[in-house]
Amino acid sequence: MMRTATADSPTRDRLLDAAERLMLAKGYAATTVEAICEAARLTKGSFFHYFESKDHLGRELLKRFCAQGEALHRGFYGQERDPLKRVYAYVDSAARMVEDPSTKGCLLGSFAQELCDVNPSIREACAEGFEGWASQFAEELARAKAQHPPKTAFEPRELANHLLAILEGSLILGKATRDMKAAAANLKHFKAYLKMLFGQ
Repeated sequence: MMRTATADSPTRDRLLDAAERLMLAKGYAATTVEAICEAARLTKGSFFHYFESKDHLGRELLKRFCAQGEALHRGFYGQERDPLKRVYAYVDSAARMVEDPSTKGCLLGSFAQELCDVNPSIREACAEGFEGWASQFAEELARAKAQHPPKTAFEPRELANHLLAILEGSLILGKATRDMKAAAANLKHFKAYLKMLFGQ
């Protein structure tokens, strides 16, 4: 009998870890169950003990990635109390992250690009992931806006979506050009835009 999706198991984690590495490197469609099992050094029986299918694994992997991402992004704000400084710290942290050679890419963005037109369940999971990410940053922008009235009016959620578009687009561009410095530069331009909006 397959265990529940929330089961805490080192074996399940090994399968998810292997799938994430392969799917970030090769894509979802090109990653087979066999390849995942081989990379995890586990049998297909182990795979199907935890996952009904590759799609099931994909949804669970995306859920885990988004949960880890939420915790990571909260750390981007640092220890600043001023909400505007927290927003700036977030953008600086994101710029450092994309330049870090250990950063392998964004599974959320990769899945959205590859699967949203062909896999409705993954598309819904991607939409939820982006929603949570944008909402988190929008909340910080709203606090900054309340404490530091901007020079130019803006909607926090629209500006949060703009950041996501810049970051995801920059990751795609950086992957294609093998140059993540350009991705970091785009985020620095976004920070300059924020400073113009707030006049500081």
